[in-house]
Amino acid sequence: MSEQQMTILAIGGHVGDAELTAGGVLASHSLKGDRIATLALTAGERGVPAGQDMKEYHAQKVREAHTFAEMLGGEAYVFDDIPDGELEDSTEMRFRVADVIRKVKPNVIITHWKNSMHKDHMTTHRIVNDARFFAALASFERELPAHFAQRLYYAENWEDAVDYRPYVYVDFDQEAFDLWVKAASTHWFITGSKSFPYLEYYKHLMRVRGIEARKQYAQTFMIPEENMRVLKTEL
Repeated sequence: MSEQQMTILAIGGHVGDAELTAGGVLASHSLKGDRIATLALTAGERGVPAGQDMKEYHAQKVREAHTFAEMLGGEAYVFDDIPDGELEDSTEMRFRVADVIRKVKPNVIITHWKNSMHKDHMTTHRIVNDARFFAALASFERELPAHFAQRLYYAENWEDAVDYRPYVYVDFDQEAFDLWVKAASTHWFITGSKSFPYLEYYKHLMRVRGIEARKQYAQTFMIPEENMRVLKTEL
């Protein structure tokens, strides 16, 4: 267990985004005794399996979010009133996310990279960046007191690939990998989608990034450009 418990909040545009792109790292921190939370700004119900009612799949997606988080000893939040594909780039959404940040009090926030083929991912990126700012300032008076999340990371996602360059590698071991596989496999689309082999892709990506890091498994992240600096007194 970590000497001091860390709290990580992973925020995706849809249920399953954070679970895939940061899931190995979340599982690793869970096993170390850190606190894990996920937030999905929509349920992601438009990927409904053929022949299934979309309302039923919506409810299933929400259950899957909670199952994944609970398997990591954490908690899940889903804005299940926001339709998939219709996430609004609004001040109201920024304050809703800021309220979750103030409730969870994360040290670390993980979310989408700025570029994506999916509009909800790009919108989530912008919302989270501003929500972190709103959450940190006491002068934005809300129900809960201000909280500043010190670190912000952008996860690697096959849909968010344009201009993404791995900057931070976070490695983890077989136990964390196995926990992630077990938890992620509770999401239908990760194992059952005919449009993209999600589980296979991310399992291999974790191994490739691990090899690059000279480790067993890893996931990579970008950071805000203003933080891309190395400070040294000497060479």
